[in-house]
Amino acid sequence: MSTLTRRIIPATAVAGVMALMTTGCLAGESGGSDAPAEGSDWSTSELTLDWATYNPLSLVVRDQGLLEETFGDDVQVEWIQSEGSNKANEFLRSGSADLASTAGSAALLARANGSPIQVVDIYSQPEWSAIVVGPDSDIAGLEDLEGATIAATTGTDPYFFLLQALAEAGLTIDDVTVQNVQHADGRTLLDNGDVDAWAGLDPIMAAAEVESGDELVYRNVDFNSYGFLNATEEFIADHPDVVQAVVDAYEEARSWALDNPEETAALLADAAGIDPEVASTVIEERSNLDVSGVPGDAQLAVLEVIAPVLVDSGDVQGGETAVNEALDTIVNDTFATQATE
Repeated sequence: MSTLTRRIIPATAVAGVMALMTTGCLAGESGGSDAPAEGSDWSTSELTLDWATYNPLSLVVRDQGLLEETFGDDVQVEWIQSEGSNKANEFLRSGSADLASTAGSAALLARANGSPIQVVDIYSQPEWSAIVVGPDSDIAGLEDLEGATIAATTGTDPYFFLLQALAEAGLTIDDVTVQNVQHADGRTLLDNGDVDAWAGLDPIMAAAEVESGDELVYRNVDFNSYGFLNATEEFIADHPDVVQAVVDAYEEARSWALDNPEETAALLADAAGIDPEVASTVIEERSNLDVSGVPGDAQLAVLEVIAPVLVDSGDVQGGETAVNEALDTIVNDTFATQATE
């Protein structure tokens, strides 16, 4: 058995839990304010999850009311917006959301720093980040970034994209000045001339190209990690029936989005407030939704490349040991395996 295979928590590992779930034995065991109503078939009466413009499937699930239809009146569904992976991780850490969407690199960082989250579904394999400069910039390549001021959202894929890009040019984070702002604010700083470059994120980045004439001075699809749908281990253990319902909805949304790219782009355009043509570019050219929702070897292979970057960045208190432990435990393929069967 390979190292990667050992790291994946197999579907059979929680088969007993799922069996109990289907017979209703878990309903109500979590107690508290989210306890299900008497007679409910679900283990909770409340579910909070995020939607994000960088996660097109979340827009489909929300717009079509897939979860509301599944749960009926038994479970109240609340949607909150994640403006970036860092915000999604904050929601999970604070308990403000039960499931939330991040980039794979951001999920690994969070788990390595003690947040007990696991990826339960893969929503995309996007090229959603690049190094962006203004139309009149003198920066023509990565080597020109030395001494530059760069806007980036720490703890997100664009930030880790930046770290990898700098390493590609023989530079480190100490060779630049990072302005830590949210993604939309990074574009504003770039357009106002307050920074020299921006580690951008779609769809904001695609809109900046069209509306401001900004240029993607460096692209590398291999430096982008997958889109992860995450939940805490506690929520997974207490409410596997609800997690399964969410993952099932995501897989239904994926099929619909692949069959209806124009309608999916329209949802993105409306949610992000961008031109429909820009949204079409994001959906059809930079958002690879046609991937397996089951997390596993492919995602771990990418994270293993990013792991040394995380260690060298100093962003993980436990260093290499904590990152390796996070790699060993971050994947839970149970729910996506069942959904895709």
